[in-house]
Amino acid sequence: MTIRSAILSVAFLAAAIVPGMANDSTAEIGAGGLVLAQTRDIAMESEILYISMDEVRVDYVFRNRSDHDVETVVAFPMPDLEVSPYWEVAIPNFEDNFLGFTVTVDGTAIRPELQQRAMVAGVDVTDRVIEAGLPVAPIGAYQGLDVGHLSDDALRDLEAWGIVTIEGDLGGAERPMVVAAWTLKSAYWWRMTFPVGREVAVEHRYTPAVGGAAGTYVLGDGTRTEPHPYYANKYCVDSGFMSAVRKRAATETDDGGHYSERWLSYVLSTGANWLGPIGTFRLIVDKGSTDNLVSFCGEGVTKTGPTTFEMDLDGFVPERDLDLLFIVAPEG
Repeated sequence: MTIRSAILSVAFLAAAIVPGMANDSTAEIGAGGLVLAQTRDIAMESEILYISMDEVRVDYVFRNRSDHDVETVVAFPMPDLEVSPYWEVAIPNFEDNFLGFTVTVDGTAIRPELQQRAMVAGVDVTDRVIEAGLPVAPIGAYQGLDVGHLSDDALRDLEAWGIVTIEGDLGGAERPMVVAAWTLKSAYWWRMTFPVGREVAVEHRYTPAVGGAAGTYVLGDGTRTEPHPYYANKYCVDSGFMSAVRKRAATETDDGGHYSERWLSYVLSTGANWLGPIGTFRLIVDKGSTDNLVSFCGEGVTKTGPTTFEMDLDGFVPERDLDLLFIVAPEG
């Protein structure tokens, strides 16, 4: 792999639907790691990234290689979230911290600040949302927004801004449902001081938003022996993996449940925020059960346990995001 400097950031990833997929699927929202404000003084000495369908754990060691202490902002941007009740994404919970993000610095838990903004077509409309008396983060508002305090003219103005969608006509005996139409951008952030010449350990944990579908669409109509280009390119699925999925699918019974797909993304975005490449990088992927399968793109991946796979690299900078495909056994 080409070695360049990198940062870890977060983006929203709605899973692309390959030909033949049904509508009974939920998109994953990809999350990544920490973002450091622009500096050429801080190096990432090591990173250990553990990924499963239940938890993501990341352990970093940073070192300030300058001749002075550096104070900077460190952030964990949450995945962008479409707050419309019609946008089906996998959300672990409906709180502001919907991934259950926690962080420690040198073993001490810290309480980061939370910034949340409402965006429409790249425009920040947070002030208008607040002025209208609407929640910036209406996660789980499946019955629509509470707009009883707003006039019809006020709602039309909000719709003209692209802030809400009115599901019907105003002015009738019964008001139509009004739903949020903005994108929620959230980020946890805190200030950190990196003492000169000293290692600083930063850990964070969260529950991933795992998408999925009822069925093994990687097999297409059941006759496919080679992977669809979507699966081959995104998850590095090969004919051997296809064969393993087909063997498992052949054991399914009408009353015993079916194997299903799960999708998980961890966003690795290159940039110039860190000083040099990651010194040592270890990836640990846990498929959760010996009956499950997992496929992802990696270099020098080895099986280290009944359910775990590892990749160890020195001087590492990722050239692509990490996307994982799990084939999950029926429960029971």
